[in-house]
This record gives sequence, C-alpha cells and structure tokens, in this order.
Amino acid sequence: MSPPGPERPAGAGPVLRSVNTRELSEVVFNNHSPRCVLPVWLDFEGQPRRYPVLQPRSGRLMHSYRGHLWLFRDAGTNDGLLVNQQELFVAAPNVTKADITLPVFTLKERCLQVVRSLVSPVDYRKLDIVQSLYEELEDHPDIWKDLQRLSLERSEALRNKSMENHDDSSVANH
Repeated sequence: MSPPGPERPAGAGPVLRSVNTRELSEVVFNNHSPRCVLPVWLDFEGQPRRYPVLQPRSGRLMHSYRGHLWLFRDAGTNDGLLVNQQELFVAAPNVTKADITLPVFTLKERCLQVVRSLVSPVDYRKLDIVQSLYEELEDHPDIWKDLQRLSLERSEALRNKSMENHDDSSVANH
C-alpha cells in the first residue's frame, strides 16, 4: 500500500474518491513531461495516496481498477499536471494509457514557479515586488485546494446535468 499523502483539512467540502469496483483496468502512465511526476491515487475515502515517482519521459504499467481516480503532480514543485488533457484521470477498461503533460502555465504562474525555485520562502518578503505578489508566492501549490476545486466543479456539473434532464423531462410531460 502506498504511503498516505497530507491529511484532509477539516470542512473541506465535497470529496472526490475512487469507487471500489474490483474491475481491473491496466493502464500505462506515460510521463511526456521534462519533470519528475508524482502519481497520486485518491483512495475510497478521498485520501491522496502517493505512488513512486515517474522519471521524465518514462512510463509505467499500472494495475488500477475501473472508477479509480488519479492526479499527477510535479514531484519537485507540487504543481498539478495534465493527464490526457484533463486534471483528473478516471481508470476505465477501455482506457489503456494516461499521457501526462505540462499544462500551459500563464506567464505569471511560470514566473512564480521560477522565483519559488530560486528564493527561500523566508526571503520572499525581502524581494522588491508588489505586496500582492508576496501573498501569491506564499500560496504554494496544494493538492487539497485542487481537490476542493475539482470536487466543486464536478458537483456543479452534475447539478447542471440533472437540471437539464429535469428540464427535458418536464418539457416531454407537457
């Protein structure tokens, strides 16, 4: 079993979690990025479970299961990465590969990454920059913030879909 990730903060809202289907789904995790990648499986309680790091431009056959959720993080910076052009990978028997790539970072995001890599956090406020950038530098990438955002987005998408279905059925009934 993989070691647990950081603990879930209290009151974090809806939870994304893997479904325990026991239906095997073999998938190759392909790291197409120049970064070391940390695969993170969301367990049945929504806890992130870290798996061994994938080296740049390498791959690994994974034995996952239908309905298991995976995220991929930059092992050095903790920035979220994309998998098959999405932030979240859902294992399925008909999906045999998970292509991991860098997202297109804004210039500001990339500059913050570079400054974080060059300057110690205790020295951020010694930099001659605007106040708001201090706060953004101190706001490091965090898997829990990403999970909370993804959970809310998924909840909203499901709510919108059920409202569309409700609207469709009420139109059909009239």
